[in-house]
Amino acid sequence: MLGEPAVPRFFDHRLRFLPAATVRAAAVLLLTTTAFADVPIVQPGAPGGDTREISADQAIEIADTSYSPADATFMREMIPHHQQAVEMAALVNDRTNSPDVRDIAGRIDSAQSDEIAFMKDWLTSRGEPAMMMHEGHAMDMAAMAAMGMATPAQMAELATLQGADFDRLFLQLMIRHHEGAVDMVERLLESPGAAYDPVLFEFTSDITNDQTAEIERMNGMLLGLSDDPRADLAAGFDDAGAAISNLTLVASLPKPTGFFDPANPAGLPPEKPEDETSQVDTTTEDAESDKKKKPYDRYPLLSFANTDMAFFDDVMVAGSYHGFNMYRLPESGVPVHMASVVCPGGQGDVSVVGDLLIMSVEQTRGRLDCGLQGIDEDVSDERFRGLRIFNISDPQRPVQVGAVQTCRGSHTHSVVSGPGRDGKLIVYNSGTSSIREEDELPGCIGDVPGDSRTALFRIDVIEIPVDDPASARIVDSPAVFADDGIIAGLWRGGDHGDDTQETNRTDHCHDITVFPEKRIAAGACSGNGILFDISNPLKPKRIDEVVDNGFAYWHSATFNNDGTKILFTDEWGGGSRPRCRAYDPLTWGADAIYDIVDGQLEFGGYFKIPAPQSDTENCVAHNGSIVPVPGRDIFAQAWYQGGLSLIDFTDSANPIEIAYFDRGPVDEEHLILGGYWSTYWYNGKVYGTEIARGIDVWSLTPSEHLSAEEIAAAKLADQGERFNPQQQYQVTWPADPVVARAYVTQLSRTEAVDADMLQALHGLLDAVDEQLQSKTSNRALAKQLRQMAKQLQRADVHGIDRRRADALSETLGGIVKRIG
Repeated sequence: MLGEPAVPRFFDHRLRFLPAATVRAAAVLLLTTTAFADVPIVQPGAPGGDTREISADQAIEIADTSYSPADATFMREMIPHHQQAVEMAALVNDRTNSPDVRDIAGRIDSAQSDEIAFMKDWLTSRGEPAMMMHEGHAMDMAAMAAMGMATPAQMAELATLQGADFDRLFLQLMIRHHEGAVDMVERLLESPGAAYDPVLFEFTSDITNDQTAEIERMNGMLLGLSDDPRADLAAGFDDAGAAISNLTLVASLPKPTGFFDPANPAGLPPEKPEDETSQVDTTTEDAESDKKKKPYDRYPLLSFANTDMAFFDDVMVAGSYHGFNMYRLPESGVPVHMASVVCPGGQGDVSVVGDLLIMSVEQTRGRLDCGLQGIDEDVSDERFRGLRIFNISDPQRPVQVGAVQTCRGSHTHSVVSGPGRDGKLIVYNSGTSSIREEDELPGCIGDVPGDSRTALFRIDVIEIPVDDPASARIVDSPAVFADDGIIAGLWRGGDHGDDTQETNRTDHCHDITVFPEKRIAAGACSGNGILFDISNPLKPKRIDEVVDNGFAYWHSATFNNDGTKILFTDEWGGGSRPRCRAYDPLTWGADAIYDIVDGQLEFGGYFKIPAPQSDTENCVAHNGSIVPVPGRDIFAQAWYQGGLSLIDFTDSANPIEIAYFDRGPVDEEHLILGGYWSTYWYNGKVYGTEIARGIDVWSLTPSEHLSAEEIAAAKLADQGERFNPQQQYQVTWPADPVVARAYVTQLSRTEAVDADMLQALHGLLDAVDEQLQSKTSNRALAKQLRQMAKQLQRADVHGIDRRRADALSETLGGIVKRIG
């Protein structure tokens, strides 16, 4: 046949009994092998360099991918890493009687000593040196930190401790050490061509699995060492353990009907379908338990998660991924459910102005018609992502009256101003999600290099006519992060150097809290904290911006009452991860307080929940609000499943916790997203939306941190006609003896004024109480109050006590007008 190869002379004629096609294939193979045998193998040099001929053995050696330089480096670095763990384990027997700590040390000594020998053999068998270049000398501190190793100072400190103190530091250092090993494995696996050696790959898998399991064990042991009542609380959806300090839990309300899955109210992971091919022994007593299905690692969507709250008059609105619920607030402060509005779409953050309720919608399943069926198409005219507007003049029959579509949806929004003379509201919208297809919403440009029209790096300025909300629209989308003509002018993402946080790129703001009276706004903008000038609400301008090595994601911002500070929160882990474990840094996932000095942000200090939480509790700083105690900066901070903290940040550099509430995890085995989305003060109570469980209400309890007079004064504070999460108004207090006593308590606590003046103040205020009850004037008492006010103005006090003395003097002046 034409084109078939001829049989060569050396062809083995024993093949003549094989089929013709097989014979032809064998002939081709023989011809090819013979031809290649005489062809030289060459290796070109660099451009302009010589080409050299190499042997077949050399060619095979070059192509050998059994291990890479990164593999060898990994092994060499892991040897001293393991050696330090063995050194730490060797300290245990003489310093603790804890059987659990001794067991851990025994496992470390046995396993890691064997692994050191394995790693050295692996290296030497491949002709690689088993020692690092700097071994025998001090390791680079940055390299040690990247590997999770303890510093020489920490090792020295560990050697000085005994008992529980030793156990605590040993476990903390060893957890970081193990995490460092897991990080080293991750970095190796990200290296191109690394970990192809099957022996090494199996070794890295063992490191990850074994050390992750040990981390979980050690975190549980650390929880047991904590003397904080919040540590290691019992798990449960509706019967979890609880710890409380300086608060009273007034009420706990479950989610309303229609806002939870009755078959799975806790949001537990679904069970894995039974493998049809698996064999179950039905003859044993444990046959039924054998048939039990194991859960997936997948969890239900946040279909029914409670989110943010807004308040007006005697009404509270609680947002949800599923819509929102409205509650009446009687004098007791215990919410009475009066309406449910089902309108899925995710996020569900709410604000109220007059008869209008505004709600953020971000998920791609949201429908314009509030339908429950979602949307499957990539592009759809029925999809809604943006701001919904409802008329709630009849709170039991809210009506959707407007909808503003946005390119990235609405994660949060801020009511900036209005309605003014033009009858319009101005709202800032923050979208954090993916950008829509332009086919669905014209003008939505993605992250196209060089295209400044992108929907990234912007906020939306939305105008809502109160009398015609259906015509609400985006009037501008300023690129607020631009600098020197570069639209992406602020933080570009990445870490800030060795042992710092990996921080998101600044291409959006998560929260923008506006303070209209001060004409400023604070932006928690992913990779930056920003101070804005909003003198012209339509044209926000950046005044200052900061980065923070400890922050992963700038999440929310709150001003103190006089607008001289901003408390920013870091949502490290995105709110879904355990970030308050005993070994997590106290500067990560924390609050950071910045003072505003001459229009610039100056760092003050950090605060993070001090109580360790379990690895089945999502915990990180989230939403909170000011508690209006005159003369102090106090904040109600939600920590998801870390509970609620009341924080005094009057001294920016030294914030302290003065009250708390916490429950155990939703589930003992699985991390179920739960805990407090928001904790806000309103009209004398603190309200918390619990993501999985419902709504909680607390009142403040007098303690050494907070007096009865200070609590009573906070209840008299005028917060304005409404409370929206990202809109602050300056709180004021009446000229009342209770408010004066709050300042007197503070001046007494700090010993800022002498005992004689304090005694005189108490006597005057007692007399004022009697006089006000009589509802008559008293000029003599008024004169004494004026004299005391002047003495306070002349008192030799400074700093915060100077401001308290001045405020007390002003309050006494107001009381004079009431009785003079």
